[in-house]
Amino acid sequence: MAPIVLVSSCNRTLGEHPFHIAGRKYVDAVRLAGAMPLIAPPFAEHELPALLDAAHGVLLTGSPSNVHPSHFGEAVHDPSLPLDPERDAWTLPLIRLALARGLPLLAICRGTQETNVALGGTLHQAVQEQPGLNDHRADGSQPAAVQYGPAHPVDVVPGGLLAGITGRASFEVNSVHGQGIKQLAEGLRVEAVAPDGLVEAFSIPEAPGFNLCLQWHPEWQAAGNPVSMALLRAFGEAVRQYRDRVRGPLPQASTPA
Repeated sequence: MAPIVLVSSCNRTLGEHPFHIAGRKYVDAVRLAGAMPLIAPPFAEHELPALLDAAHGVLLTGSPSNVHPSHFGEAVHDPSLPLDPERDAWTLPLIRLALARGLPLLAICRGTQETNVALGGTLHQAVQEQPGLNDHRADGSQPAAVQYGPAHPVDVVPGGLLAGITGRASFEVNSVHGQGIKQLAEGLRVEAVAPDGLVEAFSIPEAPGFNLCLQWHPEWQAAGNPVSMALLRAFGEAVRQYRDRVRGPLPQASTPA
C-alpha cells in the first residue's frame, strides 16, 4: 500500500455553510511523491496522536490566510487580511508532535510560516513594508499562470539539505506571500534566501525525521519543474522509509522503576 500523507485543510464559508478545504495542487503533489493524500480537518489536540498513528508523513499547505499574530506576540497589523484561527489551533501543536515523532514533513508557504511560529519564531506581517525587503506578493489581478510564474531566484546554502536534494546553487521560484520569516526559531537552519535576504527555506536539523520548509510553491505545475520533482521525490522517499520502519513515536529512553 502506498504511504499516507496528511494534508492540512483550511476553513472557508461558502454561502452559509462552513467547509474544510485543501487545494487540489497539494493533493496532486502528494501523488507525484508516490503517496496517498488524506485531507485532514481540524482535530482537537488530544486527538492528534491517534491521527498521526495513521500517517506516514505530513504536508502543510499554503493558504490565502495568515497565521494569527497573537501566536508570536503581536497585534493584527492589517484587519482586512484573512485569518484562520481554527487552522492555527490544530496545526501548531500538530507540527511539534509530528517533528518529535520523526514523521517526514514538507511545509509550503503558510505551512512554512506555521512551522517557524510553532517552534517559537516570528513573522513579518507585511514584508513589503520592511526596510530593505522587496514586495513578495503577486499581482492578484493577473491569472494564476502569471501569479505563480518565476518571480526571483533563491540562493541555496551550500552543504544543506536543499542543496543536496537539488544539486543547485540557485534557481528561480514563484512568490505569492505577504507574510515572511522575521526571526527564525532557535535551532532552525537556513536552506535558501531571496536576493533581499528574506529566508525562503529552512529545516530543523535536530528533528529525527526528514523535514523541509519552503516559502515558495513547489506544487504549482510540479510535474514540469525539475526542482519541484526533486523535492517531491525526496519527500516521497522519506515517507516510504517511515512507513517501512517501526510505526509511531521514536523509542524513548526507559525510566527506572
